[in-house]
Amino acid sequence: MKKFLLIICALLCSQIICLSEEIHFDNEVYKLKFSALAPKTNGYGNEYYKNTENASNWTKMIGVYYYPEEDNPVKYAQNFDKTVENTENSMLLKLLENKKTNKSAISFLVNGCENAKKYFEHDIYKFEKHPTKGMIVTKYAVKHFFNNDNEIAKIAQSIKESNDKYLEMLVISQPPRVIEEDIAFEN
Repeated sequence: MKKFLLIICALLCSQIICLSEEIHFDNEVYKLKFSALAPKTNGYGNEYYKNTENASNWTKMIGVYYYPEEDNPVKYAQNFDKTVENTENSMLLKLLENKKTNKSAISFLVNGCENAKKYFEHDIYKFEKHPTKGMIVTKYAVKHFFNNDNEIAKIAQSIKESNDKYLEMLVISQPPRVIEEDIAFEN
């Protein structure tokens, strides 16, 4: 019985909880700071950042993207996987597919540089059917900045230890509601 209660508590604590324009994930609060209609997909994209961060300066973020014209999340994720594998500065970590539920998830690393600081961006995406039409994509991303090879080894170990945890947390969470209005906050 104790084990069952612990599992229920862990599931409740790990899920994304959306309260108006805030998302609670992994014991941190993210605020909606960007929302816009994407002309290419004809759906809204929402981006949530920690309180003191924004789209041009962040270490962790959550994105919620609506694709009203996409109806096959598994196939979309497979194509996304091919893009990741064929992109020079990225490395696939894991691809999960569930054809019965028509859900997929992918995790990968992107090597980048921002303000002369090098980083690895650990990205996790979940692709699933939208309740009424199309597909919803939920993204969790963390930037790991580094200065030398010793730091790279520590980052690699950290990502190795956390990748499955964050994949599972994202997969079992309910997708946040898409905010369909244009919003751009600096802080």
